[in-house]
Amino acid sequence: MNDQFDVTLEDSVLLTEVELTTNLMVAASQSDGPLSLDEIDRILGLGARSS
Repeated sequence: MNDQFDVTLEDSVLLTEVELTTNLMVAASQSDGPLSLDEIDRILGLGARSS
């Protein structure tokens, strides 16, 4: 019997967002103070900020 509610969902964009958010939460919880913008960029995999 097929269960109409037994559906496998995969949203790659959502999974990526959850991973990035989790990485930020872990880094923030391990930090003694607020994360700098450069630290956040590094965690998110972005390039260095230009002045």
